[in-house]
Amino acid sequence: MATKPSAMKQTSGDRRLNVLLLVVLFAFSLSIIYPLLFVASASVSDTNAVTSGEVWLYPVGFTTEAYRAVFDAPLLFRSVLNSLFYAGAVMLIGSLVTMMGGYALSRSDLPGRGVFTFLFMLTMMFSGGMIPTYLVVRDLSLLNTIWAMILPSCVSVWQLIITRTFFQQTIPHELLESARMDGANDFTFFFRIALPLAVPVLAVNMLLYGVSTWNSWFNGLIYLTDEKLYPLQLTMRNILVQNTFDPAKMAGVDPAKIAEMMQLAAKLKYALIVIASIPPLLAYPFVQKHFVKGMMLGSVKG
Repeated sequence: MATKPSAMKQTSGDRRLNVLLLVVLFAFSLSIIYPLLFVASASVSDTNAVTSGEVWLYPVGFTTEAYRAVFDAPLLFRSVLNSLFYAGAVMLIGSLVTMMGGYALSRSDLPGRGVFTFLFMLTMMFSGGMIPTYLVVRDLSLLNTIWAMILPSCVSVWQLIITRTFFQQTIPHELLESARMDGANDFTFFFRIALPLAVPVLAVNMLLYGVSTWNSWFNGLIYLTDEKLYPLQLTMRNILVQNTFDPAKMAGVDPAKIAEMMQLAAKLKYALIVIASIPPLLAYPFVQKHFVKGMMLGSVKG
């Protein structure tokens, strides 16, 4: 009768190391969780409690004043829809372009593969800058259109390299040769074989493109003038700016009113952070499994 293997006995040094690791992990987790709890609590606390530093962990003087001020702002709901559209479009277009480009660069029979890879990586070290990029967008007649928020964000060279490495590590050339013997061409192999096998790196690309576009506001600031096209981040920035006052420039205005608005502005930033963080926090759990796997495989040097 086979005996059940006994568990390895831990030494006192192992136990001390485990305790130390638990303490470090607890401190690290606390450093991440506490700021989130503080921001959420401050966003629903009394303004005076926030400005006087009374809020530490839980709300003090519960109020939804900051959220009412945000949602009463004109065009806020439209900007939410705009950001969802921009993020969704960049996720789909950017992920498709990146997957196709990464697969092409992973093929050893691609003529000039090393030259193309070098040119892509060169853009990571030397960028044309904001003004040349603006001139390109202007000359393409993209200013003040939805495409100014979508097309410039559709390719990330870093994600392209990660995707290329993933295909090199997981899609053997023998699989392509076998598919060709069955009559499949390159497009059939990519869409029906390679792409279904690359779900982890596809999840990585979609999440990174979606989050970066959702958090983007600078492109809207320099490319858009129509407020109806503003993304959520730019609209919330304007809300915060409009509720920030410099008393030195407010001569003749009731000082009590200035103080009240400045206190509200101090609390508005917490409400804006909470609102902007909700969609990524909701999306990440659904792709976490594939995200970790794709990042691990795609980050191995190929």
